[in-house]
Amino acid sequence: MAVFAKLPPFDPADPLGLDDLLDAEDLAIRDTVRAWAADRVVPYVAGWFEEGELPDIRGLARELGGIGALGMSLTGYGCAGASAVQYGLACLELEAADSGIRSLVSVQGSLAMYAIHAFGSEEQKQTWLPRMASGDVIGCFGLTEPDHGSDPAGMRTYAKRDSGGSGDWVLDGRKMWITNGSIAGVAVVWAQTDDGIRGFVVPTDTPGFSAPEIKHKWSLRASVTSELVMDGVRLPADAVLPDVAGLRGPLSCLSHARYGIVWGAMGAARSCFEAAVDYAKTREQFGRPIGGFQLTQAKLADMAVELHKGILLAHHLGRRMDAGRLRPEQVSFGKLNNVREAIDICRTARTILGANGISLEYPVMRHATNLESVLTYEGTVEMHQLVLGKALTGLDAFR
Repeated sequence: MAVFAKLPPFDPADPLGLDDLLDAEDLAIRDTVRAWAADRVVPYVAGWFEEGELPDIRGLARELGGIGALGMSLTGYGCAGASAVQYGLACLELEAADSGIRSLVSVQGSLAMYAIHAFGSEEQKQTWLPRMASGDVIGCFGLTEPDHGSDPAGMRTYAKRDSGGSGDWVLDGRKMWITNGSIAGVAVVWAQTDDGIRGFVVPTDTPGFSAPEIKHKWSLRASVTSELVMDGVRLPADAVLPDVAGLRGPLSCLSHARYGIVWGAMGAARSCFEAAVDYAKTREQFGRPIGGFQLTQAKLADMAVELHKGILLAHHLGRRMDAGRLRPEQVSFGKLNNVREAIDICRTARTILGANGISLEYPVMRHATNLESVLTYEGTVEMHQLVLGKALTGLDAFR
């Protein structure tokens, strides 16, 4: 007769037992970020969102540097050297607090720091990365323009050599919807040159550089979003990132950042799901909790299935990244699926909470509006569909 081991109890917070895929270090990192977010963000973020500001963002950045969350998957230069899965777990916990906090970390580490780490000179790395890893310097990433989002090859920002023979670059142009722009000490700016698209490391105190903050947002309100204006910004010859030319540079940075979104979106979804479960167990209608009605349980079951499928997908992509086998098309797969499902989970949670679902006393509407931005930044739904369409058919529908 076969002997069956005693099964562990069912865990509503981890119905698939996905924690079994994590080792002690993974769990410790996840728990550290979760505890930081619970202490420093969750009690205050509704007020930040309502006011449309993020007070003491520089202090928060230094705290995030203190727990190793900035550039955490990079090695050397004060970075934590964490695994891709560990970085993903941090993104999930940060976005469970608010998408704006995860965006701060993502732009700092996966875009600005990653670009310098992957393509910069040793001098650029030594100058910027240790201070960015500690949070003493905040970075931003200038790619999107007012008239060129999904088609970065059409960018109009231009860098030309000084005609006087000094070797200096002169940078002119505008970038739009730039996270961290107004508070950044350094900007990685992508521009057309006579030799194709190049990246430039731009100290933001350089004359001719300005970053007016974008106001009146109804999404990502607990986040700094800016325009970058370059008006005759003069840079030394060595300001260019030496080890990359063309769109390969910015697109590889975006792929790294999109990977974090695959995890992060599930954090926002988890927050809304948990709010819906708690509400359903206490809100009474017709003499009993609404969680006891079949239609509500069907909603919760469907939300749980998509939430934990999404986390499993994120984990799988993380293991592939750690093995050096993650393709950009697979990142598109993850972002397309997980952000869409996260929005659907948030909207379903709102129906369970009823009118309370639109109140900032609960996280649901805040996450839902944030995810509307996450859905389209770093690659719209349509662009990721076309990336996958081309991969599946071999036919290019972009042009």
